[in-house]
Amino acid sequence: MAESFISTNRFFDNKNYPRGFSRHGDFTIKEAQLLERYGHVFNELDLGKREPQTEEEKLFVAVCRGERAPVTIEEKIWTKYLTKISRPKRFHTLSGGKPQIDPAEDYTDNDD
Repeated sequence: MAESFISTNRFFDNKNYPRGFSRHGDFTIKEAQLLERYGHVFNELDLGKREPQTEEEKLFVAVCRGERAPVTIEEKIWTKYLTKISRPKRFHTLSGGKPQIDPAEDYTDNDD
C-alpha cells in the first residue's frame, strides 16, 4: 500500500462524527486511523473525483461500484463507513403505553 491512496489531507466527517471516528465507537482505533489518513482519497475515488493510480485503487473503485466484494482492509473500512452513515439512527423511547384500539373497529360477533 506504499504507493496507493497517497494524500496529504486528513479526512474528517464533522456531520456524522463530530468528535472523530475513534471517539464514536463505530470503528476500532486502527480503523479510525486508516479512515483519517486515507479517507480523503477513498472519498475522491468513490465519487469519481480522482482517477485510480494503481491496481489496488482500481480494485477499490470496483468495490465502490458494487462490482466486487471488499477484500482488503481499506475496502472493508470504507464499506463499513458508508454503511454507518447511510443507516438511519435508531432511537428508543422510555414511554411504555398500552396499544391503542381503533374505536371504529367492531369486535362483536355477528353470527345471528
